[in-house]
Amino acid sequence: MALDQIKMLNQIRKAQKQLASEIIEVEAGDGAVVVQVTGELKIKKVTINPEMVDLDNISELEHWIEIAIRDGLAEAQKIAAEKMKPLMGGLGNLGL
Repeated sequence: MALDQIKMLNQIRKAQKQLASEIIEVEAGDGAVVVQVTGELKIKKVTINPEMVDLDNISELEHWIEIAIRDGLAEAQKIAAEKMKPLMGGLGNLGL
């Protein structure tokens, strides 16, 4: 493997490690549901504020959870794409 290829792979690994430590937090229902997603698109934590949840309307809570997860994953994907985009052009040189 050429030195340039090794350098590119090291940059990609470094970016992946940074994404693993990146935490995106989104909320839905005015803070009733808070979801944390890593830059690797993994759900880290889901928090529900019981004071803001109407137990007679569980479908509303389910909807807030769906919104928070959807928005958290979308934001994490956007951040990952931005971080990896400069490195992706170099992958062609690696034969990948």
